[in-house]
Amino acid sequence: MNLTLRVWRQSGPDDAGRMVTYRAEDVSPDMSFLEMLDVVNERLILEGDDPIAFDHDCREGICGMCGMVINGVAHGEQRATTTCQLHMRHFEDGAVVTIEPWRAAPFPVIKDLVVDRSAFDRIVQAGGFVSVPAGSAPDAHSVPVRKEDADAAFDAATCIGCGACVAACPNGSASLFTAAKITHLALLPQGQPERLSRAKAMVDQMDAEGFGGCTNTGECTAVCPKGIPLDTIAQMNSDYLKANAK
Repeated sequence: MNLTLRVWRQSGPDDAGRMVTYRAEDVSPDMSFLEMLDVVNERLILEGDDPIAFDHDCREGICGMCGMVINGVAHGEQRATTTCQLHMRHFEDGAVVTIEPWRAAPFPVIKDLVVDRSAFDRIVQAGGFVSVPAGSAPDAHSVPVRKEDADAAFDAATCIGCGACVAACPNGSASLFTAAKITHLALLPQGQPERLSRAKAMVDQMDAEGFGGCTNTGECTAVCPKGIPLDTIAQMNSDYLKANAK
């Protein structure tokens, strides 16, 4: 396959940035998207050019590092797929592919496709934990949990914090991420003592970071590689309202 890449290049947060066109030639359909970028970067290095900077780590779809907007869609148009698990066979030979970083004020660009997502860390630090020693794993029957609650908590806990929800939201909202981190604890017995204070602390931190508000457009869950459902936001809003009422 031969592709034309339009890649966002930005040397640093103070640089204006620009789109630069590259050719990706002899690309195997079995390559992942990041492997394709690796090949392009190898050629750029051999030619004495600066390689394209992008985040990556496990390349197994579980760490959330590989965020980028591909043809206007966070992680690309393949549903429930991270960029590192997106394969080139999903593109047509000769296609023009536009690659951009996450675009949100709380995610400043560090370089090219790499953004600073430490705002997510600060939201979690504000309350995404239980403040008692959890100890070793208890026997499965020692703390009864309804299966529906356990399943919903697990679904919320699959969030990998990639930031696709923010990149896709027209408001730049982090509500889906924050709701996932709140909900998976709110549905379990261990999370009950601080349930309301946790929701208030994390939502307040989300607002302080400059993320926009949720208007239920649903773009966040549409691009979420783990399919976090939209009703986690309703759970978060409910707990937040209760916390403020008290």
